[in-house]
Amino acid sequence: MSTLLLRLAAPLQAWGINSKFDIRKTEREPSKSGVIGLLAAALGRRRDESLDDLAALTFGVRSDKEGELLKDFHMVRKDKKTSYVTTRYYLADAIFLVGLESQDENFLKTLDQALQAPVFPLFLGRRSCPPTLPLSLGIRQTDLLTALKEEPWQVSQWEQERIKGKQDFYTMRIVTDALEQEAYPVYQKDLPESFNPMFRKYGYRMVKEHTPFQVTFQNADELFRTEHDPMKELG
Repeated sequence: MSTLLLRLAAPLQAWGINSKFDIRKTEREPSKSGVIGLLAAALGRRRDESLDDLAALTFGVRSDKEGELLKDFHMVRKDKKTSYVTTRYYLADAIFLVGLESQDENFLKTLDQALQAPVFPLFLGRRSCPPTLPLSLGIRQTDLLTALKEEPWQVSQWEQERIKGKQDFYTMRIVTDALEQEAYPVYQKDLPESFNPMFRKYGYRMVKEHTPFQVTFQNADELFRTEHDPMKELG
């Protein structure tokens, strides 16, 4: 079993699963439909192409930094006499670790390569939300839950120091696809069956929120060692 890890970070993200035009909401963490859309764009798939292989991936998210909920207003004008306000919600400064598990490691390698040289532009939920780098963290030779628990914290060093100065430990939520035999799963309608704009279709998937992953700050440099330096992206 292998797991491809993605680091989803940006000034703004938006992961809606039941939004309408007037009010565009966002979930607390990336949706499976949104991440599959990102992968499909990287592969260069058209909206009417099959998503079956992507939807079959076992999906999970670790919330490394929850971010702040941001409310934005947009004025829409159809003509000089008709205008109204739409409301859009975003997650500001959030960081998520996403895992995609599969028995087909070659397929995960194809996805990894596509994310490094995408065919279409990539965005985190909406076109106004391009991701920061690095996006793909590579493949881990382990199952999804183990990969999410063992990967170093993806928050920058200065942010780690700021948090350590305020508390003795940090808690990260982990949400994954639920197995059928697991008790009391939550059903969430974000499993894409078609992105065709003429006939968008989403199914339900079972979701499990695991016991919060709590890490103390003892030996923090070892526990949270990360090579991420956001200033390097500025040259």
